[in-house]
Amino acid sequence: MKKTNAIRILERLNIDYQLLEFDVDENDLSAQDAAKKLGLPPDQIFKTLVARGDKSGVIVICIPGSSELDLKVLAKTSGNKKVDLVPLKEVHQLTGYIRGAVSALGIKSNYPLYLDQSAFTHSSIIVSAGTRGLQISLAPSDLVEVLGANTAILSR
Repeated sequence: MKKTNAIRILERLNIDYQLLEFDVDENDLSAQDAAKKLGLPPDQIFKTLVARGDKSGVIVICIPGSSELDLKVLAKTSGNKKVDLVPLKEVHQLTGYIRGAVSALGIKSNYPLYLDQSAFTHSSIIVSAGTRGLQISLAPSDLVEVLGANTAILSR
């Protein structure tokens, strides 16, 4: 199996993780589809979104696949007056990842990261490994530690 930047980071830091692989449907790159194929609840699969604040610039957010990002809460939490998701066409340029494979681990720039507080209701959460069809299961506290993530209730 090909090692991604996300996997290399976890191995370099001796963080415990498990890889989960599934067949990708190019027409459905949703966290819900990944959860179904992996036999996991959608609120345990965390999708990575990229936003831009009027004061902070680019922000990376991880929320449960079953939830929707609350932009007003994110703006307040991140010290912005307004936050919008970046257009999909900018995601690759900003992160180095393609749609359906964006991982908070290994993003090419050091953007502020926010993890939804609900992650701590699980002993492990699932995030993208940086390639379609490959996910990483790890403790939410390890993700926070590795990324210096902020936590808040960001989804509804």
